[in-house]
Amino acid sequence: MAYSLLTSLIIFCLFSLSSSLPSQTILDAAEILSDSGYVSMSLTLELVSQTLLPKSPSATLFAASDAAFIESGQPPLSLLQFHSSPLALSFESLRSLPVGAKIPTMFANHSLIVTSAASDSQISLNNVNITSSPLFDDGSLIIFGVDKFFDLNFPALGLTRSPSPNTGCTDDAIASSGGDSFDEVSGVLRSRGYSVMASFLDLQLLGFRDGTKMTVLAPADEVMMDRVGNFSDISSSIFLRHVLPCKVSWSDLVNFDDGSMLPTSLEGFTINITRSGDTLKLNEVSVAFPDMYHSDWLVVHGLGEVLTLLVGPEQAADSSSETGGSNTNEQTALGNSEF
Repeated sequence: MAYSLLTSLIIFCLFSLSSSLPSQTILDAAEILSDSGYVSMSLTLELVSQTLLPKSPSATLFAASDAAFIESGQPPLSLLQFHSSPLALSFESLRSLPVGAKIPTMFANHSLIVTSAASDSQISLNNVNITSSPLFDDGSLIIFGVDKFFDLNFPALGLTRSPSPNTGCTDDAIASSGGDSFDEVSGVLRSRGYSVMASFLDLQLLGFRDGTKMTVLAPADEVMMDRVGNFSDISSSIFLRHVLPCKVSWSDLVNFDDGSMLPTSLEGFTINITRSGDTLKLNEVSVAFPDMYHSDWLVVHGLGEVLTLLVGPEQAADSSSETGGSNTNEQTALGNSEF
């Protein structure tokens, strides 16, 4: 049994792809899993992490117990991939999702289904309960435990998404507490690899301290620096395009219809919500870390890329022919010169 398991895992390794998660993160997670009684999943993670985990700065893994491995035998690679999501999902994010919501996985065209309501004492996916707190969470990789493997053929019949109470993004002012500080959210962002956006929060959100609810869409440091080069080159317009003038949680986002448009704090720059399978995209950029930070007036979602203007052929022709308007110049600059 052990020899067969090891042989299968080594074969999987031969077909593995590169993972952007740090190797030290994988080693630390494997050690925690082993210490927590998930020895089989610890061994699996060490050997096939590059295949199981997505090429993104964050991920969520649902680790099956040793008892599940004993009962089911060595699972096929597809089933292991079914237990990995390219989203970094906190317990609070999972709890906020409505019954029937779909969570994309690394197994193509297969998603996990939320089967618990917000009022339930435990969270379940595909009718399997997950642990009430992560076994491991270092800011890039989050791991929950499950008692048995998820059913690949779990029927989603009868599970429908709840209609969203939001019809768009509107200014929704609340009374300011007078003592709000961005220190807490900045600390969270820095601890999870979003220091560039944290610096913007420290330096430029003073103008937003009027009690208005908002949402920050934060690209990870590595993609910001790849696009721009260094912090001094980043203009305020890049920051403003990543701020919504309303509070939009992950449960709100997943309930928006395809094609929904959201305004940003940068005049003329809007965000188009679409889906590729069950993966939510904002201007074709995937959300990597939903609800990274959540308070009564501020939500932060981590992104896998920098938001850029979506320009169709007709819009591009109009932009090239119109040079007098300030909005046209701004949109052209957003689409070209800054990146």
